Amino acid sequence: MSEFSERLTNLRENKGWSKTYVAKTIGLSSMQTYANWEYGRTEPDFENVSRLADLFNVTTDYLLGHKEPKNKITIQQAMDTIMSADGKEPTEHDRKLMESIIKAYLDNRD
Repeated sequence: MSEFSERLTNLRENKGWSKTYVAKTIGLSSMQTYANWEYGRTEPDFENVSRLADLFNVTTDYLLGHKEPKNKITIQQAMDTIMSADGKEPTEHDRKLMESIIKAYLDNRD
């Protein structure tokens, strides 16, 4: 079983949905087509991968097995893009405060 088919199966089972429900919801005429994706016998086309991602509220990257975003930036790079609510650059004090909040969040997330 491929990572794609495992993720598809887990997403569906976590929602408590049947294969028939998923197949009908994304517009397939046959439940067997969807079942074959879960069993790893066949794979959907791009359009159906997109429909599945929308249905399960995940990214296509997640469905296709990508583990991390490709466009990661450092905290410092993020800080360089921050502006205050009035469009002005934040003061050095504000920058340090925001940076400490971001670091605390990242250190304490689950």
